[in-house]
This record gives sequence, C-alpha cells and structure tokens, in this order.
Amino acid sequence: MNTTLTARSTPLQRIVRFWNKHKWSYFFIFPSMLLFFLFIAYPVAQAFLLAFQKVDLRGSAWVGLKNFQDLADSRLFWDSMRHTFIYAFFVVAAWITSSMLVASLIQPLSNKIQSLFRGAFYLPNVISIVVISLVWIWIFEPDYGFFNYLLGLVGLPRVLWLQDPDIALWSIVLSTILIVPGSGVVLYSAAMGSIPREYYEAADVEGANALQKLINITFPLLKPTTLYLTVIYTIAGFQIFERVYIMTGGGPINATTTIVQLIFQTAFSDFNYGRASAQALILFAIIATFSILQFKFLSTDVEY
Repeated sequence: MNTTLTARSTPLQRIVRFWNKHKWSYFFIFPSMLLFFLFIAYPVAQAFLLAFQKVDLRGSAWVGLKNFQDLADSRLFWDSMRHTFIYAFFVVAAWITSSMLVASLIQPLSNKIQSLFRGAFYLPNVISIVVISLVWIWIFEPDYGFFNYLLGLVGLPRVLWLQDPDIALWSIVLSTILIVPGSGVVLYSAAMGSIPREYYEAADVEGANALQKLINITFPLLKPTTLYLTVIYTIAGFQIFERVYIMTGGGPINATTTIVQLIFQTAFSDFNYGRASAQALILFAIIATFSILQFKFLSTDVEY
C-alpha cells in the first residue's frame, strides 16, 4: 500500500518528503558548499567566460576564440609550455624514482628507525618554498655560492647557474629533484609494508632473485600508490610558480618562464585578464588530459 501511495504522490509531495527527511544533512554541509561555490565553482566558471572575452581595466568585450588564436601565434606562450613540460617530465620521473628507492632502502629497518627516516624526509615539506628557494639562490650564487665553491676546489671555472639562459631552467630542475619528496617516501614505505610477506616467501621457494621479486611482486602491487603520486606530482609540476618566480622571475630573457608564471604576468602585469583566462583554460585541459591518460595506463584492480 505504501508503494501505491508513493507512486500516486505528486513531484512536489516527493520533494517535501525528501526535504523533511534530509534537511539537517544539507544544513550541516551548507557552509562547506557555500565556500566551494564562492571560491572554487564561481571563479572557475568566471574564468571560462573570461577566456572568450577581451578584458582589461577599461571593460570587457566578447571576442570568441581570438584569445586562443593569439596564443597560438605567441612564441612566448609556446616557450613557456615547453619549459613547463621539461620541468614536469624530469621532476615527476625523478621524484617517483627517488621516493621508491628511498622507501626500498628503509623498508628492511626496524619500525622505529623507519619512522625516524620518514620524519626526516618529510620535514622539508613543512618548510616554506620561499625559504627553500632563497637557500638555492645562495647555492647557485656565481661568486660565493656553494656549487661554484665546489667547482673551484677541483679547478673548474664558475658557472652562471641562474644567469645563463642555456642552463637556468636546468638549474631550477636540479634544485627540485635533489630534494626527495617526503610524501612519496611515506606513501611508498606504507605500501611496501602492507604487501603480504607470503608472496616473497613463495618467490623464494621458486628460486626468484631480488630483482625478479622487485619486478614481479613489488612494482605491480605498488601501482595504486604510483598512480596517485604520478597524478599529484604531474599536477604540481605543471603548476610550478613560486620557485621560478623567486629564483629567476622567469628570466634570463624568459628562459625559465613557465605557463603559470606567464598567466600571472599576463593577468597582473599586462592586465589582460581574457588572455590569462585562456592560458589557464589550456593548462586545465592539459592537466586533465594527462590525468586521464595516467589513470588509463596505471590504474589497476589489484587489492592486497
């Protein structure tokens, strides 16, 4: 009989019953949803609309795809995309490799020693990127920097690490990959610790060596963690800004300008908000595409 009454209810009655049943749930999530729409959903929608307008301090006008056409003809835009791709590729590869290597090295240790190393590697994550960048500026300083001091000890000439357009970007990449990401070490260490020992014992019975166990057991069972870290590191790589802004400001002669740096410059130096929104929309599309591809090729249904 209840089913019959429900079927005969009007849409308005069903909405009222649903509201009476769940209204307190929506009451509790309302503050979070309000903040989400004000500071995330609305700005994203506004940026999407601005990408098709010419917006400056004098006003706005609809221009369609002109902002994207201008970007296609901009050498600076393509150079910034190339710099961003180079940075993201090498940083993601180095961070994944170094995190997995360090986690493998500390895995045989006792739990207390593992916790000590995890904390030590994670500690730089809580330090401001501004402080880290200032330290690297001193290390790369051409006259009294630490790297040039080491080169002088072996009789090599000094290097203009951040002043030479040919190596400035590689210097920033070097300053990033030399820091092992603590998040990766912690996650890989936890994932390795949760792999059942029975798999390795069975491999020992079959006569498998350490390399075979690494390739056939450890790597496949670490794919969920690898997928997560690859996605978040790729997003972080494409969004590189603070380190470049502080260390080089995009120079010399735009040799280290990245896409986020260009967006910042276009919006807040040139006051061309429409073109900056178009650049941001392209960056979003690139990050989304890479994330989808990574999920496609690295996703797995392995559970352990």
